[in-house]
Amino acid sequence: MIRNPILRGFNPDPSIVRVGEDYYIATSTFEWFPGVQIHHSRDLATWTLVARPLVRASQLDMRGDPDSCGVWAPCLTHDGNRFHLIYTDVKRYGRTTTGGASGASLRDFHNYLVTSETIEGDWSDPVYLNSSGFDPSMFHDDDGRKYLTNMLWDHRPGRNRFAGIVLQEYCAAKQMLIGEPRLIFEGTPLGLTEAPHLYKRNGCYYLITAEGGTAWNHAVTMARSRDLTGPYELHPDIYILSARDRPDASLQRAGHADLVETPSGEPWMVYLCGRPLPNRGRCVLGRETAIQPMRWAEDGWLYTASGDSIPQLDIPGRAVDAPPPAVPDRADFDDGLLPIDFQWLRSPDPDGLFSLTAHPGHLRLHGRESLGSLFEQALVARRQQAFCYSAGTVVEFDPQSYQQAAGLICYYNSSKFHYLFVTAGEHGGRQIQVMSALPDSPQADAFSQIHDIAAQGRIHLRAEVDYERLRFAFRVEGDSEWTWLREQFDASILSDEASAPGLPNFTGAFVGMACQDGSGRRLPADFDWFDYREREYLPDPMRAWCLSDPRG
Repeated sequence: MIRNPILRGFNPDPSIVRVGEDYYIATSTFEWFPGVQIHHSRDLATWTLVARPLVRASQLDMRGDPDSCGVWAPCLTHDGNRFHLIYTDVKRYGRTTTGGASGASLRDFHNYLVTSETIEGDWSDPVYLNSSGFDPSMFHDDDGRKYLTNMLWDHRPGRNRFAGIVLQEYCAAKQMLIGEPRLIFEGTPLGLTEAPHLYKRNGCYYLITAEGGTAWNHAVTMARSRDLTGPYELHPDIYILSARDRPDASLQRAGHADLVETPSGEPWMVYLCGRPLPNRGRCVLGRETAIQPMRWAEDGWLYTASGDSIPQLDIPGRAVDAPPPAVPDRADFDDGLLPIDFQWLRSPDPDGLFSLTAHPGHLRLHGRESLGSLFEQALVARRQQAFCYSAGTVVEFDPQSYQQAAGLICYYNSSKFHYLFVTAGEHGGRQIQVMSALPDSPQADAFSQIHDIAAQGRIHLRAEVDYERLRFAFRVEGDSEWTWLREQFDASILSDEASAPGLPNFTGAFVGMACQDGSGRRLPADFDWFDYREREYLPDPMRAWCLSDPRG
């Protein structure tokens, strides 16, 4: 039995490829660095994160990229010799304010190609492709020619901004697009046509797109043609996978799909989806990746295995070869390497933000810019992958100013977070408090009650999340009891759905460590370990299993 979503909170916009007996899925990482993440499987059921290919400034520099911009919709393919990875770096999304549109039609999408002989890399420096739209995809035809497709953005007033899917040939020898782009598909009345992928089967070209937007109206559309450039006729059902008319479906927001076939010819589809909280309509795990079997019918069209076009939560009858390697609950930072589950924001210069060698056995965050910065944040975090989890860390930090802070953060973006931080008191000593950035409240920034810390020593910080409920606690090392903050915080704001209209919200929630120094002195904070454990729902987190420190 496969339990969807296969990547459990690990990012949307999937692209899948099979090379021999190995399957690889690439997914979006937005403003988080390194860019793109790739999972591996041999059975389509168990998946392991194996690579983050965009690791240096020549490949990706997202400083200044707005929230939920950066790397969108990578496409991973293989031409028999090399992997090809195409991605968009979104530099401007546009936004809507309470006073109306403010340049919302003007956006900047830059599309690049990197290649590698192996998934692990080293991946090449990028080849610039175009900036005409996003969701680029490469198609390798059986005659050896290569083609790029992407959605076309039209900023002109009165026009359809999602103007359709364009096709242009790519010359590998010249490392550039050649010829003129051709519009091959204008989409359906559902609109918002994006995420193209091309396939060839029995002499026909098949085009899959996503339509309806990336929220509740999302759908997978299919069309086909005998000629690569069209015209393309629509599938009899038009939308081959969607939950847009099924509010009872366990997986919502289904769309942005890609196809792969097993060695025996079985088609499987990976796609974006979301799992809303009961009675809240908010997906705190963000947009996730799911998979399910499909079937080619006698009419030459693709259908879900059940024929109902509904995304499935459980896939019966699929054997699993072996469980994936266990991911440790605790990152000890003892080997001088940041675990692959962790990322930071935007900057290709991690040495300016943190160090794993300055204080051996610790992650040192250098106090940098504020949590609202789009440039140099010292924030290292991992993705939330379950509705209920416990997270904790211990920090050495001796702030001298209220402008200096460090602690444990539950983070969606610069306008949506809950931050349990240590700072300096007005008259000396340390204090602990929570700052919340609230997207759906007249008071954008909210602060909890202040707790004074009289004792010296390292401070343990803890978060307990149960669906929409978040509780924080702390204790000074040596104390046996946790001090629980009396406030209960709303974890559901860490979702795509909790936001001001017109702003992009695509990333999903993260939990991790942060350090700021508004004075410019860059005071560091040292974190000895970070603990993340998925668990069952806890009716009373204050009496629950307690994160322990084996060092006492």
